[in-house]
Amino acid sequence: APGPAGDAGPPRHGAPAGLFAWLRGRCLGRGAAVDPARDTFGAMTGLYGAIQPADSVSLSTRTHGAVFNLEYSPDGSVLTVACEQTEVLLFDPISSKHIKTLSEAHEDCVNNIRFLDNRLFATCSDDTTIALWDLRKLNTKVCTLHGHTSWVKNIEYDTNTRLLVTSGFDGNVIIWDTNRCTEDGCPHKKFFHTRFLMRMRLTPDCSKMLISTSSGYLLILHDLDLNKSLEVGSYPILRARRTTSSSDITSSGSSGPRAVGSPCHQNDSGPLSEKHLSRSSQREGGSPRNSLEVLTPEVPGERDRGNCITSLQLHPKGWATLLRCSSNTDDQEWTCVYEFQEGAPVRPVSPRCSLRLTHCIEEANVGRGYIKELCFSPDGRMISSPHGFGIRLLGFDAQCRELVDCLPREASPLREIRSLYSHNDVVLTTKFSPTHCQIASGCLSGRVSLYQPKF
Repeated sequence: APGPAGDAGPPRHGAPAGLFAWLRGRCLGRGAAVDPARDTFGAMTGLYGAIQPADSVSLSTRTHGAVFNLEYSPDGSVLTVACEQTEVLLFDPISSKHIKTLSEAHEDCVNNIRFLDNRLFATCSDDTTIALWDLRKLNTKVCTLHGHTSWVKNIEYDTNTRLLVTSGFDGNVIIWDTNRCTEDGCPHKKFFHTRFLMRMRLTPDCSKMLISTSSGYLLILHDLDLNKSLEVGSYPILRARRTTSSSDITSSGSSGPRAVGSPCHQNDSGPLSEKHLSRSSQREGGSPRNSLEVLTPEVPGERDRGNCITSLQLHPKGWATLLRCSSNTDDQEWTCVYEFQEGAPVRPVSPRCSLRLTHCIEEANVGRGYIKELCFSPDGRMISSPHGFGIRLLGFDAQCRELVDCLPREASPLREIRSLYSHNDVVLTTKFSPTHCQIASGCLSGRVSLYQPKF
């Protein structure tokens, strides 16, 4: 029988794939229809095509400095702003009205904000601490967490186990048990350590942890178990490689951690020593709990030079990772998308490689020395990327289709959907609202701009 209207229908008798294979293809997102939400996502993508600069939120202070991070609450009702000069600002993103200024949220730069639910959120700072806050009582912190010995740059949260995961320039990834949180803090333990750590992310299902480094390496912990602390040499290492070449991971050049606004610190080795690699199991295929894979992601134009992975984000459905990379000489900057490839290597003799470069685009190389934080849209169809004094909306193709529906055989350019410029300084961070067709961006001079459709 013919399929639904607009569908090609299942293969005819004698076709190589049967009915069940056809249905499976639809469920994987490679057919004409996948789930009822796809039409909604398509409508949202269409709205982004009409997006324009709207209001600049009214900042209540002129001492907050650069905007380092933006974060919406899960219900989209609050926009929080992490500032260079110890402050956290809170706004109503719909009315653009100022709600509250946490004038001394920390004793140094506020780097990242992460909501644990619609009320509780965490902030981290160059003062080496993490603070927990409750929107219902912003006059005081819920508690302050001490454990890092250097600047804390990243916060992740596992909603299933209620474990907070933080990373910093001390090279440590620390786990905090918010189930046993008191006014004095939360029980914590060091989970992982690597040199030159820049950013750390968890996949949406918390099955993997990705860690980017200033030396151009990307570390992936597979089949993640956050309840088990890891020491160097105690985890199985999957043979590592460059994503599209046979370069050994020890052959690449490197540069040291680059904080926002901080100078570079030089080094001459990768995150893991060759000794540890050689004595480890280096098995192929299967992934025991917390098995480590080390990659040198391919970056266009960087085949013979080292690079620094400054920003790391994950597709909301866990299909891909999004990197912002800059060359060691700071003369090139790229945004790259890498698809996750599961399972054993294609050939038994080839090294395991979980990522494949699918899309990339060269960025405006301005604001050197500052990290630009980019992001996926909530449906994963678009990317918002800081670009000079504004942002670019990028798609995998001109129709803004989902990644799984337009995977190229070889790396292809990201398509520029819109360019939006409303700042008078270099944009450092951008974020999509999780519930409304709205984008926020923040720049080096401290201005926050909102963008929404205008007809």
